[in-house]
Amino acid sequence: MTADAISPVAGSATLIQRCFARLKQEGRCALMPFLVAGDPDLATTRASLLALQGAGADLIELGIPYSDPLADGPVIQAAAGRALASGTTPGRVLEMLASLKGELHTPVVLFTYSNPLLSRGMERFCQEAAAAGAAGLVVPDLPLEETAKLSPLAAAQGLDLVLLVAPTTPTERMVRIAAASRGFTYLVSVTGVTGTRTSLEGRVEGLVQQLKAMGPTPVAVGFGIASADQARQVRDWGADGAIVGSALVKVMAAAAAAAPQEPAPATAAAAAAFCAELRAALDH
Repeated sequence: MTADAISPVAGSATLIQRCFARLKQEGRCALMPFLVAGDPDLATTRASLLALQGAGADLIELGIPYSDPLADGPVIQAAAGRALASGTTPGRVLEMLASLKGELHTPVVLFTYSNPLLSRGMERFCQEAAAAGAAGLVVPDLPLEETAKLSPLAAAQGLDLVLLVAPTTPTERMVRIAAASRGFTYLVSVTGVTGTRTSLEGRVEGLVQQLKAMGPTPVAVGFGIASADQARQVRDWGADGAIVGSALVKVMAAAAAAAPQEPAPATAAAAAAFCAELRAALDH
């Protein structure tokens, strides 16, 4: 991929590319909260998406629940279990997302595993995701070698296929991933599954700089950012974006559990409050 492919002045620039280009001009780090669709129900997810937008999220990562989530730690696994128990399916997630057209303007990146994507059909999934208003895809268990088929199908629908780099990724492979990733490159900050950490690994700073030296694609760090201070630390290391998942999912789950009869208002409010705290940290 050439630099022209992600240039903000290119006519084919995607929603995600334009978002990062704008933030770069403003000198700001992207805030990307992650939540699990359907936890505890899709009405709550819908309200929370709008609340996160209002609280300063630049992009939102929306997890489609799956029964065998290899990359997810216990907090997100539990959320996926609750979502599946409430009847959440990929089709219903996309219907909910489509219902937000005209209200939700923050780019949404869908996080899904390869089995649901393959069972639906790569091309069909990309068409439906784009029609629902999604801006990109993250498929954590899709090997680099398999992205050659999915990436052009996604791009044909205006979707960016975002690829992941782990701390254990060899440099040669990292170069290939950085070249193939669209929208941004997702740098996993820890070895292992998602989850909150009391501190971030110091080598992440070097990995951020290494990835940024490989090309113009923005670098966002996720897996393990649990607090406003950690989000600020990632920004100071030079990352273009901070992805916060398990910590937010835990906050939302607690709020939903405290209001089981009508979880949407309380959960959305809790999500917004946590997002606003992260936003303030990244902007100061």
